Parts: sequence; structure tokens; C-alpha cells
Amino acid sequence: MSANSVRENDRVYERFQLIVNGPALFNAVVTALELDVFKLLSDHPGADFDSIRESTQVPAHQLRVLLHALCSTELVDKRDGGYTNSSVAQELLAGDGPDSWRHILLGWQKIYYPAFAQMTPALRAGTNTALATHPGDEPTLYQRLAHTPELEKVLHASMGAFTLQSVPGLLDNADLSTVRHLLDVGGGDGTTAKQLVEFHPNLRVTVFDMPSVTEIAGSDVPEALAERLALHPGDLFADAFPQGADAILFSHLLEVFSEEQIRRLLAKAYDALPSGGRIFLYGFDAADQERRGTFAARLSLYLNVLATGQGMAYPADDYANWLERTGFSGVETYTGLPYDHALVTGTKK
Repeated sequence: MSANSVRENDRVYERFQLIVNGPALFNAVVTALELDVFKLLSDHPGADFDSIRESTQVPAHQLRVLLHALCSTELVDKRDGGYTNSSVAQELLAGDGPDSWRHILLGWQKIYYPAFAQMTPALRAGTNTALATHPGDEPTLYQRLAHTPELEKVLHASMGAFTLQSVPGLLDNADLSTVRHLLDVGGGDGTTAKQLVEFHPNLRVTVFDMPSVTEIAGSDVPEALAERLALHPGDLFADAFPQGADAILFSHLLEVFSEEQIRRLLAKAYDALPSGGRIFLYGFDAADQERRGTFAARLSLYLNVLATGQGMAYPADDYANWLERTGFSGVETYTGLPYDHALVTGTKK
């Protein structure tokens, strides 16, 4: 068998081709989102080239190049001179709801991916050197974005949309049937909290996060949920956790930090909970002993290059071990959840 025929049938080589062409094709997809190409094809399946040109106002040659790129990804199909969305593009990219991948990808393009060009110096330095492109002197991206509110909104729209994609793994596996008041530590714009109070009609949730973030969360709380969703601004490490909760949730938060910081937060949670109180850790999982998980790997690189200069998508077993060492009992793990996620739970003795 020739080397070429081996490559043609090698899954890793196929993934290699996708990876090396990915940056250009990713940006082609985001450009199509910004030009509303997927929405146009949703409203007018089979639209021809001239119709797309009229809608986008892109010169004919450049539009031809863009549509070729979209067709090469198989997100768009061209037949008999007409263009249609694939089922994936129709489901994930054509709409503009809060869970649309439009918001996710725009956030990745504007904030995440420009930083990856600085990966080598950042990893060599052991810190998030790409943060230098954002104004301020704070050590994390989340703190610095308070200086650029519009970009901060883009980030939280992106994270919120991704949360809506992954939150079913939490809703379907976290037993909150006996919980009355949940503290959502680092709850961001409140996306997870809103889903939880809608899913559990007897549950109250308090979101604890930075002041600029809770301000974003407070701007979009449905009136029907307002009585059961509270906002408590503060510093995760410097300020005491709000009292009165019988369960604490860390969702998409702990991976941001080092092991030492995570264990400090878990100890704070243990001290804040009553006897029998529950803890829930939900987030990315470096599965199979850190051999699988492209979403988890991307997040880990983003954290170290730009966001915080530390942390990663730790394996679920790490979290289980840290909970037990903190004093929690009955620790359970739920792995294989959507988008490389895992849930780890425990109970205060």
C-alpha cells in the first residue's frame, strides 16, 4: 500500500487536514454569519448567486470565493446554480436566538482566537501574555473586560449561548429535588440560573459574580423569574459567600483556576454550606485521562494564553478527589455529557 493511499484512509490525517485549514474556514463561516448568508438561505432555500450578491453587497468574485469556502465545509450545498443550508447550518447558524452558534462563534472570533497567535510565548512564559492587547492592569481577561463593556457583552453572549447548548447535561443529571436555595458561584450573566429556576419551580438561585457581570445579568431577568433569581455582586476570593443556601453550584468556573485556588473555593463552599448541603461542579472534562476532548482542549489553551494564564479542563476524577479531600462525602461523577462536559457532586457531612 502506498503512502498516499494510507493517508487517504487515515482518520488522523483527515483530522490534520481539517485542522490546518480550519482558521481560514472558521473565519469564512463567521463572515457568512455577519453577512446573514445562512439566514438568507433559510428564508430562501435554493437562492442563486445573484440573489446572494444582492443581499450581501459583496463583489461577485469575492462572493464566489466565500461561497466556495462554505461549500467546501459542507455547511452549504450548491446544486443546479442554487445554494441551500445543510441541516447543521440550518439548526445552528440560521437563527439568531440566545442559543444560536452565531453568538458563540462571534465571541470566539473577536476575543478567543486572535490570542492564539501568541500561544508559543504565552506557554513559554507560563502566563497569559496575550492579555496585553486588552486595556487595564488586572491579571485576568474577565476583570479587564470591565474597561470595554461592549466587548464584555460579546464575551458573555458567547458564553451564554454555549451554556444553553451544554446545560442539558446539568439539568438532566443534577438532583436538585430537595434543594430550596442554590448559590451559583461565578454564575456570569445568569444563563444557567435562569434555566435552573425554569426547570425547578420550587428553586431559588442567587448568582454571585463580579459587579460588572451581575449588572449584565440583571438587565435581562424575566419578570416571571425575578422573585426566585437574586444577584449578589462580589469578589469570589476576597468576599464571603452569601449565606442561606443549601446547595452550591460551580458551573464553567473552576477550570479557570489553579488547583490551589480551586481547593480554596471548595473549602469556602464547605464552610458556607449547612450539614447535608450539596455541591455541584459542572464544566469541561479532559476525558480518558486527558487523551480526548477537542472542546476541552480548546478551552484549556484559551485560559492559559489569554483568560487567566492558568487552569484547564481538569479530568472529573481530579474534582472528585479534591471534593473528598475537602471533606465532602458521597462524591459521584457523571461523565460523557454533551460538549466534553462532566458533573461531579458531593454532600457536606
